[in-house]
Amino acid sequence: MATTVLCDIVSAEEEIFSGMIEFVSVTGSLGELGIYPGHTPLLTELKPGPVELRKQDGEHEIFYVSGGFFEVQPTKVIVLADTALRASDLDEAAAEQAKQDAEKAIGDNNSEFEFAAAAAQLAEATAQIRTLQAIRKKLK
Repeated sequence: MATTVLCDIVSAEEEIFSGMIEFVSVTGSLGELGIYPGHTPLLTELKPGPVELRKQDGEHEIFYVSGGFFEVQPTKVIVLADTALRASDLDEAAAEQAKQDAEKAIGDNNSEFEFAAAAAQLAEATAQIRTLQAIRKKLK
């Protein structure tokens, strides 16, 4: 069985990563997934959150995706993301502010807003914060 598999992380704007990995972890529509080389083919929707890679040299790298799809094939895994960023490019202060704004909008019954938009903003901000926390955990 292979010990590595090719991984591509692609957003609508650009390819953000392409390389050999030993392991990938994502948040699929039904929960957390951990994929090693040789995994059964799979296609799932991605929820906003971190994508953690362990590259073939043992180095870990974390990305943030705002949603999309995850495909596993015998020789390749692909993350097709709506938006993908290296976790180091996330702005924690902006994510915290977006989370607070969304919580305030949801809690304000008198405001005219679209609930679905506020809920989506809250989910994305929370996922960005979770990604940053994952980075801190890996650095300890």
